[in-house]
Amino acid sequence: MSRKIERLTLDHLEHLPGGCGDCVFWELDPVRREAVRGHEAEEKAAWVSMVLREWGSCGRVAVVDGEIVGHIIWAPPVHVPASNGFATAPVSADAVILTTAYVDPEHRGGGLGRMLMQGMAKDLVSRGGVKAVEAFGDTRGRTGHCVVPADFLLAVGFSTYRAHPVNPRMRMDLRTTLSIREELEKTLERLLAPVKRPAPELGQPTRSARTADDTPGS
Repeated sequence: MSRKIERLTLDHLEHLPGGCGDCVFWELDPVRREAVRGHEAEEKAAWVSMVLREWGSCGRVAVVDGEIVGHIIWAPPVHVPASNGFATAPVSADAVILTTAYVDPEHRGGGLGRMLMQGMAKDLVSRGGVKAVEAFGDTRGRTGHCVVPADFLLAVGFSTYRAHPVNPRMRMDLRTTLSIREELEKTLERLLAPVKRPAPELGQPTRSARTADDTPGS
């Protein structure tokens, strides 16, 4: 099975699972959403194009055997008008907002969600100027909804930043997340590294030499 994480592009939108390709819950305020009813896919593409042009990379997709099975989307709060409607708003000045995180049910439990989050963190640290990612969680355990389940956010490195019974604001520090990941990767490399045999002492025959001496006729 081939698994990889790619940067979100306009070409990906029509293939996003979960109906996100034509959903503008986060991208438009309620009045504007009503005005564009029936043209959501075009509005979503226009929003992604605008963020890519004015700000930069704003998403990742998970691809398994050539099929998009998951994605995440983020952006600066100024480009996410729906965030202002939450009781725990506003998002902190040093953070971007994670709007959408989704993995197809058939591919959950295999670490794709964490891979998507790590790709986002690495991208944001590389660009600089962003210290954290914040998101509004949903404590009701709903999946396939526009608001990411709080349990999922907790599982991939977020913590509760401002409590609320339904939509807590969650936060993930980028540098802490990457440092933990890099340390885990180094530990794994050490564990999986082949064990090196000590070099033979000067004058001590190697195993191959001893074998040759023991061979009949040598």
